[in-house]
Amino acid sequence: MNREDAEIKLKRVFGLDHFYDEQWEAIRRILDGERILMIQRTGFGKSLCYQFPATQFSGVTVIFSPLIALMRDQVKALNNKGISARYINSEQSPEENSSTIQDALDGKVKILYIAPERQENMEWIEATRKMNLSMVVIDEAHTISVWGHDFRPAFRRIINLVKLLPQSLPVLATTATATRRVQQDIEQQIGGKLTTIRGLLVRDNFRLYVIKVHSEDEKLVWLAQNLNRIEGTGLIYTGTRVDTEVYAKWLAANGINAINYNAGHDADTRKDIENGLMQNRYKCVVSTNALGMGIDKPDIRFIIHTQIPASPIHYYQEIGRAGRDGKPTTIILFYNESKDENGIAEDYKLPKAFIDGARPSKEKYLKAIEALKQEPLGERGLMKATNLKQTQIRVIKADLIDQGIVREVVNGRNKILEYQFGAKELDTKAFEDLRNAKLKDLDAMVGYVNTSKPRMQYLCEFLDDDFNVNYSNCDNTNLNKLTVLLTDEWKNKLINFRESYFPVLEVESRGSNIVNGVAASYYGVSNVGSALHRSKYDNGGDFPDFLLRLTLKAFRKTFGNTRFDWVLYVPPTHSGDLVKNFAVKFASVIKVPISHKLIKSRQTSEQKVFQNGWLKQDNVKDAFSYMSPH
Repeated sequence: MNREDAEIKLKRVFGLDHFYDEQWEAIRRILDGERILMIQRTGFGKSLCYQFPATQFSGVTVIFSPLIALMRDQVKALNNKGISARYINSEQSPEENSSTIQDALDGKVKILYIAPERQENMEWIEATRKMNLSMVVIDEAHTISVWGHDFRPAFRRIINLVKLLPQSLPVLATTATATRRVQQDIEQQIGGKLTTIRGLLVRDNFRLYVIKVHSEDEKLVWLAQNLNRIEGTGLIYTGTRVDTEVYAKWLAANGINAINYNAGHDADTRKDIENGLMQNRYKCVVSTNALGMGIDKPDIRFIIHTQIPASPIHYYQEIGRAGRDGKPTTIILFYNESKDENGIAEDYKLPKAFIDGARPSKEKYLKAIEALKQEPLGERGLMKATNLKQTQIRVIKADLIDQGIVREVVNGRNKILEYQFGAKELDTKAFEDLRNAKLKDLDAMVGYVNTSKPRMQYLCEFLDDDFNVNYSNCDNTNLNKLTVLLTDEWKNKLINFRESYFPVLEVESRGSNIVNGVAASYYGVSNVGSALHRSKYDNGGDFPDFLLRLTLKAFRKTFGNTRFDWVLYVPPTHSGDLVKNFAVKFASVIKVPISHKLIKSRQTSEQKVFQNGWLKQDNVKDAFSYMSPH
């Protein structure tokens, strides 16, 4: 097929007049059965490079993507164009996913999106052996490289499928962000006759700023003062789920139409917020970096980070979700450069903690190996045997399988891990090398904060983009520096906010009469945390009166019109009468009788020593009893 014929079909099927030159180069090679790695900036139009060929092939094109929002949006758009597209992911029921697989086997699906984690599903493994595959696409291909910024062990299994494919079957891997090292790793893994198409990464419509601050308060105040002055709608990225809520509530309290989004929301809520973003229902959505990937909104007018990402690669990808229409777009990064007693900047700590926690310590690997030497275990059993978190167990599991130390077998309806006696010893050198590389990347992100270079030039050079372009449009070149003015008036606004914003404790569930509660504060957001710590661990005496006043304020705001029969308190493990004394004072003020009848029927450990929910549950199960109903 020549370009002229292809563009006639492009117009008829997709309503577009022509391909970009780089798009056509990739499509031509794919139609010829080649393997392609495409590194192009967000908004370039990478999806057309696999969607168009898919419509021309006789079989099904399978697209591995970690982005559920992208699947949802693209499947809807393709179906509206009369192209049969479906997806398989965790948002659907097992029955819906099974039905989709059967439709693909029956030739009723032209384009099939699938979450890479689904490859562990036996039904999918069997189906791929019978499916009439025309092309395999690896979207967000940096996720298959240990050197990539979002590596996920399960995604490496995509390569197992690729290696089984005929060399004549086209494969396309796409990413917006890959250094030369990541590029070479992907090329080596995919193998075969592979061509890499690397585009220009510069985004010349971005106006890039860094705002250095000395407290979290300064970030909050600058946003409240200035956000409504920035044109359009956008995203604010925070470092934690808690911060998404705190920032959104603070902005709303100051008349800014903001909502928070994070992985803790249920699927329906996430979809509603995503739709609201598309419809410009909010001035901003405050989110962890989970939001924005795969959402096809070309007119996001600003992206603001309240916390530095772990590397310039992360940062480039996240800001790349904005301004895809080519119009001027504001990009702001806050950096809290105040230092602790060890001379470490406050905003350096969180990304470093994520890097340190990405791979469990060698001791945790050995603990898992020892447990599996005793008996084969499933995931839950291994969590209980080792007192490790689920996320840690899954990383350890993937690495031990990768190194041939354990193997996963099906036992009835469950999967268990078996230790392979005689296997080689655990090799942790690769983990240390990767950790050191990530710490180097984090230091490069701090380098972005402090550079005197044009900021887009700094990012592109880090990404090994060696095109000679005239960079400008930042606060190191032609734009004014942004600063924060923290007045007494704004300090008081923050105090009033923290004394009237009470987080909801979501504990309601089916089959239970427990209702949601309210907290006086998040532990680390105000001075409540330090007061609790002082009383519990530093012999600070009873909890201070300001904590009682704040708790009473939260209680009255939420439950002021509710009648209660009595106040109960949970007997602590080690803190003596602290909780009891606080409960007595609280009950006295609200004039509700206090009961001392809830007692421990057996000894427990402090919940904080347990790293996963199964052991926390076992620790308190049947540990309390109530002496009488009155």
